[in-house]
Amino acid sequence: MFGIGMPEMIVILVIALIVIGPQKLPELAKSLGKGLAEFKKASEDFQKNVQEESRRSEEKETVSQQVAAAETASVDTAAKPDQATAAEKQENRPS
Repeated sequence: MFGIGMPEMIVILVIALIVIGPQKLPELAKSLGKGLAEFKKASEDFQKNVQEESRRSEEKETVSQQVAAAETASVDTAAKPDQATAAEKQENRPS
């Protein structure tokens, strides 16, 4: 967790016990635990929102690619009958 080992944690706790006192130390620990829990919840919500927006963006990109492909296909099919009509006109022309 921050590169702090067990000996360092013991030293920090002893100093906190001396500075803060035994009466207020449990209250401080409780409020610190609540703060960390709220921070964890907020970070999870943030990650969830980022993933959801990423998914939505990918879906929009996929839909726009499908629309572009459909438009290209409709343009190609619309051009082919005109070409066939021109070829038929040339065949039906008297020489």
